[in-house]
Amino acid sequence: MRERLVVIGNGMAGLRFLERLGQHSPARFDVTVVGGEPSPAYNRILLSSLLAAEVDEPACRFRDRPWYMRQGVRLITGAHASHLDVAEREVAVGTMTTLPYDRLVLATGSTPIRLPKPGMDLPGVVTFRSLCDVGAIRTAAQTGARAVVIGGGLLGLEAAYGLARLGVDTTLLHVMDRLMERQLDARAAALVKAAMERKGVRVELQADTAEVLGESRTEAVRLADGRVLPAELVVVAVGVRPAHELARDAGIEVGRGILVDDGLATSGAGIHAIGECAEHRGLAYGLVEPAYEQADILARRLAGQNAQYGGSVPATSLKVSGLPVFSAGLVGDDVEAEPLILTDRAAGTYRKLLVRDDRLVGALLVGDVAEGPWYLELIRSGERVGFFRQHLMFGRAFVPGAATVPDRKAA
Repeated sequence: MRERLVVIGNGMAGLRFLERLGQHSPARFDVTVVGGEPSPAYNRILLSSLLAAEVDEPACRFRDRPWYMRQGVRLITGAHASHLDVAEREVAVGTMTTLPYDRLVLATGSTPIRLPKPGMDLPGVVTFRSLCDVGAIRTAAQTGARAVVIGGGLLGLEAAYGLARLGVDTTLLHVMDRLMERQLDARAAALVKAAMERKGVRVELQADTAEVLGESRTEAVRLADGRVLPAELVVVAVGVRPAHELARDAGIEVGRGILVDDGLATSGAGIHAIGECAEHRGLAYGLVEPAYEQADILARRLAGQNAQYGGSVPATSLKVSGLPVFSAGLVGDDVEAEPLILTDRAAGTYRKLLVRDDRLVGALLVGDVAEGPWYLELIRSGERVGFFRQHLMFGRAFVPGAATVPDRKAA
């Protein structure tokens, strides 16, 4: 008799888990998947391109409903898990459905943060996280609304870029002194800011939002320094938080996210967590690649393999206003490591590598990011770089005996 496996969450992590489980153990489980959004899993990474009309909605889709049927997977969409009973091993979906399980995988993702400031509940204030959000932003943009995007991280940049591509008058606000301060150093952030401004986005740094003004809907944003920026559309993109409420209310241990061990098991018997909702060794990554790595490991474990998750090296690869950016490992200005820097202002390229104890610990590339995957593998593997250090800055092709240096793509 097959085990009953319920997966809560049909985002990118949940779908990757299903795909890998089908490869490793296609007949072991009777699988039910519950997704909160009305459609099956899609590529959130493409939301900014969808907003900018560079791709259409079908291009964002991963798998259609018939795929789930062919895999023997029962797919429930547009429904949220409302209660988890750890003792009875069952999860309630909405108010009408109860799903018993032998194994439960929580892939509930994360929820966008709304600033605790006055006016954040006014019509015209939206987040940037889902297909529904893209639809709301597009609708507002079609009316000629002026837009303010709050947040200079990855999501904020993507939202501002998409709006600018639509011809919307857009201002980007960020409370810090540089954009993407977690992934970029000061020089790289300056290049990204210049790229945004070339696309017509006004960038205001050290700009603290005090409140959103309006009577029946959004009219303006007031900053802490007293300035008032007219805006009929406000996009809040200040980050996300792990969606751990279902686990927490069931008595499962949580921190910032749902706590998991190296087997991606929670404190609840038979319950696992992966992706943005999970916290492993004190880290909740909030990135796609770690979520995929966790999904792969868990699929192998449930197929009977002795796979262990040892953590991930955070890496970000994106294109901001047409400017490619890659960031991996430790890249901040205050990192205790030796920086190797190559910059060409005319070409708009910047490369910074950080070396500690003869090992690469961080890589930051702007403009030319082709060597990003190789640098990432050097960071992950801990390979000593001393014997080719003088060539390290120029890429794999310049390294004598490069075939012996790790390359994940070739593996």
